[in-house]
Amino acid sequence: MSISGALSNALTGLTTAARSAEVVSSNLANVLTDGYGRREVSLSSRIAGSTGGVAIDGIIRNVDPALLSDRRFADADFANAQTNNNFLKRVEGLLGTPEDNHSLSAGLANFESSLVEAASRPDLNERLNNVFLRAQDVSNTLNRVSDGVQELRVEADRDIASSVDRLNAALGEVRDLNIRISSAQVQGKETASLQDLRQRTIDEIGQIVPIREVPRDRGAVALFTPGGAILVDSTAATLDFTTTNVIVPHMTQANGMLSGLTINGIPVRTDSATSPIRGGSLGALFKIRDETGVEVQTQIDGVARDLVERYQDATVDPTLGAADPGLFTDQGAFFDPLNEVGLSGRLSINALVDPDAGGGVWRLRDGIGAAVPGPVGDATLLQSMYGAVNVLRVPASGGFGSASRSAADLSASLLSQVGSSRQIGENSLSFATARLDELKSQELSDGVDSDYEIQRLMLIEQAYAANARMIETVDEMMQTLLRL
Repeated sequence: MSISGALSNALTGLTTAARSAEVVSSNLANVLTDGYGRREVSLSSRIAGSTGGVAIDGIIRNVDPALLSDRRFADADFANAQTNNNFLKRVEGLLGTPEDNHSLSAGLANFESSLVEAASRPDLNERLNNVFLRAQDVSNTLNRVSDGVQELRVEADRDIASSVDRLNAALGEVRDLNIRISSAQVQGKETASLQDLRQRTIDEIGQIVPIREVPRDRGAVALFTPGGAILVDSTAATLDFTTTNVIVPHMTQANGMLSGLTINGIPVRTDSATSPIRGGSLGALFKIRDETGVEVQTQIDGVARDLVERYQDATVDPTLGAADPGLFTDQGAFFDPLNEVGLSGRLSINALVDPDAGGGVWRLRDGIGAAVPGPVGDATLLQSMYGAVNVLRVPASGGFGSASRSAADLSASLLSQVGSSRQIGENSLSFATARLDELKSQELSDGVDSDYEIQRLMLIEQAYAANARMIETVDEMMQTLLRL
């Protein structure tokens, strides 16, 4: 080997060692950075005439596509389960547990107790007034729960709009990064950092909707949902959604009163079974607004209907006419079964027994339709009212099945169904969390290993020292030749 050839080899070795040390340092600095792909320097032998050396072919970014895809699906499942579980926990909090003073079950129990106390001394106005107050508590509780469910639907609607905005921005970023990566590859520039940024952006998309990443020419990628929606493929899709500031029980997407979702101007289904964007946090939000929230409202309305029908029955209060409202009313009116949606939010106590509305609590003893007070010692109606709340009857609506229940049993069934759904949601969330943690651990184990990188750095240091020694030796030889 000639002196010039040895010098060339050593110089390329120094350049390679310096670049390798830079790559290893980058790996060590980003051990815990999300979306970072471990780098390696790709090397090959260089032969140019009588000289040789080592050539840097590029930087290889190591990522396991299959593991990355599985982890993104796990991200979507986790976001979906977490969103659903948070909703069910809040609904359960609205209903309360039997030991909570504000709960529906506690309200009904207090109402029953007040009827027993009043029946024992029907002549005492304070006991009759307590019956009115406890009945009002039950009505207010159902109002509050109904309003709370609708507020949760409003929150879901707002979150859908926010998610769509974030999704559109992220899809645009992926499209722009595709262009930059393709351009850099054509120019022979490194693209690893751009690919890291694109992976983090796609990871964010994957939490909103589940996605599949498909490679395209010159380093670009396309994104599809498992349901068949095209999000990015040379161009980015545009999703549109219109938020609704106020939502009431009868408003649904099915009747056109709530916005659906469009992709590039084409309406798409958003239900949890057949939607192309099902899964992820966005699918969960649509499910809360259009399915779960509506189902919970139906159950609450079923409880309110059962309560109203128990007390607008003339067999309970003979002073009521065929169309006269009972103790519990639909905003003061007789309940019409064709107008059940939202009943729990409209439930109110008959003004005829409300002292603040000009009524009198004595009608709880003598009959809501009574014109004048009757015998103060007659507890017949109060006993009948107590029997009405405890009589077993089949719920007419709410999806509670065909079993006969008392008012308290029906309230317990509602809480049990919500609690059961919440428990199922927690189990799904636990499974999704465990799966995501395991895949993240695998991803990290396949990523940067600090021990391995330090070993590589020591080898690079040795290679650098050897090449530096070679240059030093060549310099000594040249100095010796010049002195001859």
